[in-house]
Amino acid sequence: MSAQALLSVRGLSINYGHVNAVRGIDLDLAAGEITALVGANGAGKTTTLMALSGLVKKAAGAVHFDGQDISAMAPHRIVASGLVQVAEGRATLTTLTVRENLDLGAYTRRDGATARARDVDRIYSLFPRLAERATQMAGSLSGGEQQMLAIGRALMAKPRLLLLDEPSMGLAPLIVQDIFRTLKRINAEGLTIFLVEQNVKQALKLAHRAYVVESGEVVLQGRGAELLGDPRVQAAYLGH
Repeated sequence: MSAQALLSVRGLSINYGHVNAVRGIDLDLAAGEITALVGANGAGKTTTLMALSGLVKKAAGAVHFDGQDISAMAPHRIVASGLVQVAEGRATLTTLTVRENLDLGAYTRRDGATARARDVDRIYSLFPRLAERATQMAGSLSGGEQQMLAIGRALMAKPRLLLLDEPSMGLAPLIVQDIFRTLKRINAEGLTIFLVEQNVKQALKLAHRAYVVESGEVVLQGRGAELLGDPRVQAAYLGH
C-alpha cells in the first residue's frame, strides 16, 4: 500500500455469475487529488465503485481507506468513515424537497443542527440553483439540477473521499462544464475525488491521475495530462 494513498485497492475481483466483471485491479488514490477511472461501457467502472462502497460483493481483493481495511465493512459504516458515493443516474428522492434531500445526506452525522445548516448554506453557495429550488420536489428538477442535488447531498455527509459515477451522463455540455468547474473547486478546497466517467476527454482534463480500464483490467495509468496526449487513448476514446 502506497504511503501517500488515501485509498488503496489490491487485487480487486468481482464476479456476476460466471462473468468475471473486474479482474484483479490495483488502484491508489492520493489524498487531495482527483483520480479518474475511464473506459468504454461495460469495462467494469461502475462495478468497481459499487465494490468500494460495499454495495457489490468482492470475489477477491483488499480495500484500505486511510489505513483501515474496509473490504468487509457494511455500506453505512463506509459512509460514516468518510467514503461517499454519488450514484450513476443521480438517485435523488423525487417525492422529497431539495432541502429534505440535503438533510438526509447528513444522516450519519452527530455534530448538531447548526453545523448541518451551515453546510446546507455552503451547498447553496456551490449550487445557487438549489437554493432557488429549496422547497421544490426533487422530481421536478431538470437532469442537471438533480445531478447538482446528488452531489450536494453527498457533500452533506462530510466525505473525505467523494466517489462520482458518470456525473456528465445525459447532461447538456454547458451543465457538464458547470458541474466539472464545481468539482475542481471542491477539490481545491481539499476534498479527494474519484471520478468514473465515460467522457474521457473531460475526465482526463480534470484529473491529476487516471486509470484506463478495459474488460475489467487496468491497461494504462498515469497523470491525466499524459494520458490525454497518449496515442492509444486518443485512438480508442477520442476519435483521433
